[in-house]
This record gives sequence, C-alpha cells and structure tokens, in this order.
Amino acid sequence: MIAIVVVAVFFAGMGLYGLAAPAALVRPFGIQAAGPHARTEVRAVYGGFGLAVAGMLVVAAIDADIRRGAVIAVAVALGGMAAGRLVGRVVDRPAAFYPIWFYFWVEVVLAAVLWFAVN
Repeated sequence: MIAIVVVAVFFAGMGLYGLAAPAALVRPFGIQAAGPHARTEVRAVYGGFGLAVAGMLVVAAIDADIRRGAVIAVAVALGGMAAGRLVGRVVDRPAAFYPIWFYFWVEVVLAAVLWFAVN
C-alpha cells in the first residue's frame, strides 16, 4: 500500500506543477509553452491527467476491489511512457542523461514498484 501511495504522490506533484507552472514543467525538454493553447495542453496532459492518476491510485490503495486493475493500468501506462522514450532514442538520439533518460528510469522504476505491489 505504501508503494501505491508513493507513486500517487509523484503523480500528484507532477499534476499540481503542470497546473501551476506549465511552461516551467516542459522547459527541460526544450518545449516552449509560450501561448495559451500550449499552456492549456500541458495543464490538461500533465496537470489534469496527473491528478486523475494520483486520485485513482489513492482510491486503489483504499479499495481492494479495484486495487489490482487500477494499479496494473497505471504500471502499464508508465511502461508505455518509457517505451516512447526508447523510440525517441532510436529516432532522435537524445544524448544527455537529463531529462530523457532520467525520466525513462523514473517511469521504469515506478512501473516496477506498482507491478510488484499488486503481484
């Protein structure tokens, strides 16, 4: 249960940061969220989605009936994010560890933590 809550806190932090400072959140990736449409998109994808995932994980930590399915869904989503970074490695070849490889490993570790939390 602690592992699930730790991952929920990570998503809540990302979500709150995405809502409060969307341009700052994506800046390390070389993305400029200069206009209102771009900032709204970051708020939706990082902010709203991050908070929704955090909320789902909190409910999963409390409700044993949905725990396994909800936690596996988030673990698979994190794995998909990491897989997207691997595709980027082949296509775009980012060289620096931060931010791409740093977040790749965060996603892999969090996916594994969730997977093992329910298996």
